[in-house]
Amino acid sequence: MDRTSQIARKVPAITAHFWAVKMLTTAMGEALSDYLVHTIDPYIAVAIGGVGIAVSLALQFFVRRYIAPVYWFAVAMVAVFGTMCADAAHIELKIPYAASATICATGLTAIFIVWYLSERTLSIHSINTRRREMFYWAAVLATFAMGTAVGDMSAYTLHLGWLKSGLMFTVIFAIPMVARRLFGLHEVFAFWFAYIITRPLGASYADWLGVPQSLGGLNYGRGTVAVGLTLAIIAWVAYLWATKVDVEPADAHLAPAAG
Repeated sequence: MDRTSQIARKVPAITAHFWAVKMLTTAMGEALSDYLVHTIDPYIAVAIGGVGIAVSLALQFFVRRYIAPVYWFAVAMVAVFGTMCADAAHIELKIPYAASATICATGLTAIFIVWYLSERTLSIHSINTRRREMFYWAAVLATFAMGTAVGDMSAYTLHLGWLKSGLMFTVIFAIPMVARRLFGLHEVFAFWFAYIITRPLGASYADWLGVPQSLGGLNYGRGTVAVGLTLAIIAWVAYLWATKVDVEPADAHLAPAAG
């Protein structure tokens, strides 16, 4: 690896904070995407999502180290836009959820293969070059699109509904964590398996809270759920930014004091 291309690690440490905020962003992305496409013209909504992801990723690539608000802003925008892309494939192009999930899974697999052949690692701990950072965000976007299709397939095609889907994905999410502790499951495989599942997990609970009772939800409203989740994300990320508890020790000296 060319050391001149090295950059400071621009991803957070993988802690309970990471998984909590990650699931909040997936749920928020589902709720906000659904609210926008049902409230304004869907094409305008997608355009807004496209601008959001372009701005957030440009900012993420511009900064020279991990900055919690910048990183999680990018993840949140990927959640919104990834949801819109998966929903558009089903609603506008009439692609079945199973087919779109398969297409997204194939795309994600291709990204992982090219990434590994190029870098010989898929570890999040190795995101320390510009090229690896590009592979990482491509994989993140693909996981969101795939997870959206899988979650909708579970609720609609398999007729499980939102709450049962959420409970099922909660159990599936725990599998790699338990397998790693008990059987030594490979760290990288465990991470990406869990990362993919957070998308349908968070989205299922968001839909359960927001959709009407006729659709099996609690009918709090997608807009209300989106706002509530956004406030929770802002508060949590502000805490991370202030305390730097999610900054890897090797990068800690790069992070200035809070304030």
